[in-house]
Amino acid sequence: MSVTEAYQQTANELCQQYQVGVTSGLTDAQVVAARQRYGANLLPVKPPAPAWRRFLRQFNNLLIYVLLVAAALALFLSEYLDMAVILAVVLVNGIIGFVQEGQAEKALSAIGALLCNRARVLRDGETRQLDASELVPGDIVILEAGDKVPADMRLLQVYNLQVQEAALTGESVALSKHSDVLTGVVALADRRNMVYSGTLVTQGRALALVVATGSDTELGRINQLLTKVQLLTTPLLQQMAQFARYLTLAVLSVAGLVFVLGYFRDYALSYLFMAVVSLVVAAIPEGLPTILTIALAIGVTRMARRNAIIRRLPAVETLGAVSVICSDKTGTLTLNEMMVTTVQLAAARLKVSGKGYQASGHIDGVDNAADRQTLDWLCRCALLCNDARLTQGATAEARQIQGDPMEAALLVLAQKHGLAQREQMQAYPRHDEIPFDAAHKYMATLHSDHQGHAYVFIKGAPEAVLAKCQGYYSANGAVALDSHYWQQQVNQIAAAGQRVLALAVKCLSHQQTLLNERDLQQGVLLLGLVGLIDPPRPEAISAIADCQQAGVRVKMITGDHAATAAAIASQLGLADAATVLSGYELDKLTDTELRQAVQHTAVFARTTPEHKLRLVSALQQQGEVVAMTGDGVNDAPALKRADVGIAMGQGGTEAARDASEMVLLDDNFATIASAVAAGRNVYDNLKKAIAFLLPVNGGESLAIVLALLFALTLPIMPLQILWVNMVSSIGLALALAFEPAESNLMRRPPRRVNEALVSRFVLWRIVLVSMLFTAGIFAVFNWAIAQQLSVEYARTMAVNTLVAMEVWYLFSVRYMQGPSLSWQGVKGTQAVLIAVAIVFGLQLAFTYLPLLQQLFHSQPLSFSHGLLCVAVAIGVFLILELEKWLSRRWRQA
Repeated sequence: MSVTEAYQQTANELCQQYQVGVTSGLTDAQVVAARQRYGANLLPVKPPAPAWRRFLRQFNNLLIYVLLVAAALALFLSEYLDMAVILAVVLVNGIIGFVQEGQAEKALSAIGALLCNRARVLRDGETRQLDASELVPGDIVILEAGDKVPADMRLLQVYNLQVQEAALTGESVALSKHSDVLTGVVALADRRNMVYSGTLVTQGRALALVVATGSDTELGRINQLLTKVQLLTTPLLQQMAQFARYLTLAVLSVAGLVFVLGYFRDYALSYLFMAVVSLVVAAIPEGLPTILTIALAIGVTRMARRNAIIRRLPAVETLGAVSVICSDKTGTLTLNEMMVTTVQLAAARLKVSGKGYQASGHIDGVDNAADRQTLDWLCRCALLCNDARLTQGATAEARQIQGDPMEAALLVLAQKHGLAQREQMQAYPRHDEIPFDAAHKYMATLHSDHQGHAYVFIKGAPEAVLAKCQGYYSANGAVALDSHYWQQQVNQIAAAGQRVLALAVKCLSHQQTLLNERDLQQGVLLLGLVGLIDPPRPEAISAIADCQQAGVRVKMITGDHAATAAAIASQLGLADAATVLSGYELDKLTDTELRQAVQHTAVFARTTPEHKLRLVSALQQQGEVVAMTGDGVNDAPALKRADVGIAMGQGGTEAARDASEMVLLDDNFATIASAVAAGRNVYDNLKKAIAFLLPVNGGESLAIVLALLFALTLPIMPLQILWVNMVSSIGLALALAFEPAESNLMRRPPRRVNEALVSRFVLWRIVLVSMLFTAGIFAVFNWAIAQQLSVEYARTMAVNTLVAMEVWYLFSVRYMQGPSLSWQGVKGTQAVLIAVAIVFGLQLAFTYLPLLQQLFHSQPLSFSHGLLCVAVAIGVFLILELEKWLSRRWRQA
């Protein structure tokens, strides 16, 4: 029988299967044989890629390959300076990408770290403290409160055991465990006679039999899922790769055509090769990889200020393309803090306001003195029949709990009613108790006051407490209990997704110091019911509304119960919140049926790691760009598969963080909406940078092609082209990365994944501006030659004209379709003004600094000739503004 079905076997059957005694454990010989068969209780860890391999990956780009070929041609022609500059450009790009890429994935090692270090084991009749890695199937392990479970185990003997499994199953509260056999197929979160590796014992003790270790555990299964998950290429990288292929094909085709035409025109091969190198260098936007990296890095910095840490650069832009956010419920959309929201008295249902464990809030709906007195005793029972403690954190809002989350929520309820824990414990000291046990499903405590009265307070599962109640407590005396009525109230509260507890009291006329179950056989009066829920984050409600307005759908994928998930989804305002699919129902759907169901379903409950992974894949197959949020180990495979994995920084596990691209430092879903806006802004600015760079390269290339075709002198040399591309162009294009977001950014739908990086409009603008730049370069160059000026002087004027046209085009491209002839457009942003000032200073150095004159063959220009260069640039700017005006008039017609 599979170890995953151990919950269906009795303790005796399992002990016989492993040939182990419950009181003696395995012998040393059995341990040696088991270790040879199963290996150590460890998870395999994939080593990270070495630094040298990550560095070489930066050069795996078609544009870089073309530049390397150009450098090789320059070497062949003994143009060592040209070769050195081209290689320097390539090296700078590689270093920037290597530095920004960050650390390699650590998800597998992080999951391995979840395994505990030590375990108490029975072997050869002795209790031993062993390293958890030494455990083997068949070992008998002793578990106590505070222990991290070291392997997957079947419980043999249980004493009030509760285990927190949120990181593995998504269940928001600790679960009570037992050792009874379960029949049929039972979901992982409902296997109450099993405990799993990496979970935490919060209460009680137990004796358990190890049935799976290492890779065979549930953690190991998730580990294997992670190794099989293929990382997807982001939409931007796909577009950039396609753009690079087309651009490379176009550049090489034109270069080959120019070489052939030049060869038949009897150009010298050395001159022809150098001209082709010039053409390649002019056509390739060397700065584009750098601009892309830096623009993404700027987005990373902006998001970090908003508590969103990006672990992989391309995720910045991918956020802007997200069309679906799949969110875990517990700790992501909710506070991961249980809270009483409903109190049911005999004739009144009271609503409780507040936020998690914070004491602020009220109990509303108490209309008469009788109900108020009943509520007094109910809150007193909630406070005194309780083993939890609340401690104040560093801030007024930060409160930490010790004990069960539901008991902590009951303490908060009492505080909202005005009862202080210390005062009540002094006024009603505890003498004895009946601890909670899964067998009887209630807890009872014995107290007395200082007037000689005694009280037994009881809380627990409604069916257990109601069975012991003979009446209902009233200020006017006990009244008969209507069991049917109270069961209806239990069902109604549970249907709203709340966990229901019943509270009762027995008043004794005399003091006693001992309590046993016989004391609860009569005289027990019901005080009322309380409904508890892990409440939604208030900011998540508005964030979901913002996402839906931006065309981004939000889906909840949780391991919790369907009713609870549906109730939270309704409070959050999720579209289609009423439709819930459970993990059991998902298993029945084919892949085709799932792809259809996932489009109109917003809530998925009782899901496993495989379900989450399958749901993310189904959405991606529908063409959606998916962001997945989560905090548990069970979320790690889906986080890794998603286009953008988003982990919680405070409440999340290390495994979830290392499987993700983004970490929310404040665990706030609202931060995601801000990150989506920032991602869209990055993409918009990147398109502006491309629309800026390509016309510059197009103008340079066209000038060289025309010079070769018409046997003209090259107006700009290869080194001068590199100067313009790497210094002026990049410096100006970088300013566009700081452009603020457009006003309609979050009111438009997500862009299509297959949207072309260069649209028809941008292509037309590239052609137009390239022609204007070429005309400007040739006009100034030929004018200078006509004035009997040297070729070097004419080329210096051509370079300065080109840079001046870039500066004025920068002001134009900031508003692709709107007018730039406005005060806002002319004054620019701080980044634009700084970039223009730096480029102006560098261009002065290029023209007048002797060292750069010698390196780039430039000559100092007269003031009037400098003004001529600027005048040509202003003319180009005015022509572009006229084109914009005509385009707007044509669209309005």
